[in-house]
Parts: sequence; C-alpha cells; structure tokens
Amino acid sequence: MQTIIIKLDSRKMINPDLDIRYTLPDRLEKITSGRISDNGYDYISKYELGIWLETDNAEHMFPIVADLIKNDNNLKSAEIYISDSETAEIHECRKVY
Repeated sequence: MQTIIIKLDSRKMINPDLDIRYTLPDRLEKITSGRISDNGYDYISKYELGIWLETDNAEHMFPIVADLIKNDNNLKSAEIYISDSETAEIHECRKVY
C-alpha cells in the first residue's frame, strides 16, 4: 500500500472541526469504492492535523482527493502529500497539492 496525507491548518479553515479526521476519510472511501481508506491521523504541529490515507496507487488517486478538497470551501487550504511507501511520515512524502 501507499500513502496519501492531507494536511489541514486550523488557522486557515472557515470552520475547524476535529470530526473532519473521521468524516473526510469516510467520504473518500465511499467516493472511491474503498480504493482509498483511512490510515489514522496525527498532529503535525499545534495548528496542523495530518490525515493519513492508504491506497494501492497514490499517484493515481490523489487527484480524487484534490477534487474533493478544492470543491469544499472549508478545505481549500489543505495540502496533499504522497509516498510510494506504506504509512510514510510527512517528511518522507512529496507535496502534490
């Protein structure tokens, strides 16, 4: 499996809500029929939350994540990172959005 990380900065969100750590992966899993799934979350800094996702092809699947983010006013400031490695840390990933 490969890694997709969505980095959210609460200072840039219209309505910061920690439930996003559950609802966003659930939405992505549903949209992709399970090709993207939840792989946890972690605080990157005091204001930044990382949502880890797993997929079999991060390069191919991240545009679906980007489309969801750019169409949601609350998530427009999010960044997306990917890695060919399973459960990669954010510093091991490449920023793609």
